[in-house]
Amino acid sequence: MEDFVCKGPGNVVEWWYNIVNGRMNSMNIQTWLDKNTADLRGKTVAVTGSTGGLGKELCTHLASLGASLILLDRNAERSESHAADLRQRFPGITVSRVPLDLEDLSSAAAAVQELSHREMDVFIHNAGAYSIPRHTCESGYDNVFQINFATPYYMIRELIPALRERRGTVVAVGSIAHNYSKIDEADVDFHSRTAASKVYGNAKRYLMFALHELFREETDVRLAIVHPGITFTNITAHYPKLIFAVIKHPMKVIFMKPKKAALSILRGLFDNTEYGTWIGPSLFDVWGFPKKKALTTCSAEERAKIGAIAEDVYGRCGECVGQTDF
Repeated sequence: MEDFVCKGPGNVVEWWYNIVNGRMNSMNIQTWLDKNTADLRGKTVAVTGSTGGLGKELCTHLASLGASLILLDRNAERSESHAADLRQRFPGITVSRVPLDLEDLSSAAAAVQELSHREMDVFIHNAGAYSIPRHTCESGYDNVFQINFATPYYMIRELIPALRERRGTVVAVGSIAHNYSKIDEADVDFHSRTAASKVYGNAKRYLMFALHELFREETDVRLAIVHPGITFTNITAHYPKLIFAVIKHPMKVIFMKPKKAALSILRGLFDNTEYGTWIGPSLFDVWGFPKKKALTTCSAEERAKIGAIAEDVYGRCGECVGQTDF
């Protein structure tokens, strides 16, 4: 056994994490994959945010199952590098890229048009932004709201006809942050708020419950609302540098690694969420393998309001790009 006395605090944490969660955790993940997934050869999956911590691990899982991938990201260099890595690790896999900037509705509209002409079986909205510099987008909405709700909802709404032809699936990544606030009809995008947790949580609340309302009567396209719990990725690296330097190692121990957290998203491909349910870590929504649970955090009245407001948001987004239907 390694001697940890001479190690620095960060290295001790890393050492302990690897001992407790290392090889055995990998074996557990593979066991879970064997029991809960199926061959995806012949299926094409589009993934937003595919170059982030969760996105990369998700794409690795998908590629290991034989899926063809469409990477939707704004950073061409990172996306192409990720695609090259996947091709090297999984020879024969088909990986392509479609540019997408979720703040830019013209970019989203172009991506929708491209995807609508491809034989896509699954659309996974995984991308998100938490604590970032705030500004107002062309649509008039706060950029955090635009990235996390307005653009994803617009894209999914537009892609439903194409997905119906393939009897496809939509997987949308929600968040436990949706609990942090209820909607405010007088301040839909929370542009007057400053707390990142509330602004982000509000957008995720709209995304989750608006999609449940949208898909309530849908019979040809499956919907899965999922969440990874809390994991150590770029989206959690928003604290001031000094604070982050102190907490990053404990976070690595306390929370699941992205490889395991991504399993909740992956399960969405194989297990849809009925109205009012979602898939996430089994223990306190933070740890463990994926489990389907009831969503009891939003009243029927608020869900109805969210559904109506979402359609207004969709209409405004459509006006910004000059069309609402491809």
